[in-house]
Amino acid sequence: MAAPGSCPSPAAPSAGHPPVCLAADASGGSGSQETPLRPRLVLFGDSITEQSFRPGGWGAALADTYSRKADVVVRGYGGYNTRWALFLIHRIFPLVGLVPPVATTVFFGANDAALLGRTSERQHVPVQEYRQNLRTIVDHLKDCSKSMMILLITPPPIDEDGREQYARSLYGKDARSLPERTNEMAGVYASQCIELAKEMDVHCVDIWSKMQLTEGWQKLYLSDGLHLTPEGNALVHKEVVQSLRGAGLKAEDMAHDFPHHSKIDGVFPEKAFQ
Repeated sequence: MAAPGSCPSPAAPSAGHPPVCLAADASGGSGSQETPLRPRLVLFGDSITEQSFRPGGWGAALADTYSRKADVVVRGYGGYNTRWALFLIHRIFPLVGLVPPVATTVFFGANDAALLGRTSERQHVPVQEYRQNLRTIVDHLKDCSKSMMILLITPPPIDEDGREQYARSLYGKDARSLPERTNEMAGVYASQCIELAKEMDVHCVDIWSKMQLTEGWQKLYLSDGLHLTPEGNALVHKEVVQSLRGAGLKAEDMAHDFPHHSKIDGVFPEKAFQ
């Protein structure tokens, strides 16, 4: 029996070519961190991040943009606020044992900004605590890596009419009479996110403002007054890619993980992998 992490001997190599061994010692043989085949881009956030790999999602589009250049890893948690996110950061971003991502997006605030005394008050986080929680997350990411590109994304604007229509579609006449979120309050949280990004010298995308620059943004960008339509996802994708490129992470300048097929000799393929 082959030793753990080694390749068993084949009965007969095919077509005269030596066997390819894909197994490897996860510790790299010395107990050090294993370098992944591709750098990682981690998307950390609430449901807007969790849903980003649905058809037309901004995370899926990001994975396509960085195809074979970087692995886009989604760590989105529907309904979470920054208070609950603090319980996750040491597990998602351990300080040892895992090579840190080259970039991380932090996209929280839509739930923190839920109003007290309304149906979603369980998710509410006071705005100053929200800012402090974001600071704690950024500090932890900086402890993980001094070179990681950190990108804060503000909560999106709220289409209050859209939220009311959505509630009525779910609960009919029993739908709440008062909005559980308002655009004005979302803007308060967005401003704190922007100010903190400047203070901590990290990147920021102000989705709250950018969406509202377009006439009819309420229905164009938001599907239920809060979550994103394909057009809303496209806007987030565009802004995130622009920020990544501005930080030096241009997909066209990043190396492929393995040779392009055009570089592989049909007779001696092993040459391309030496």
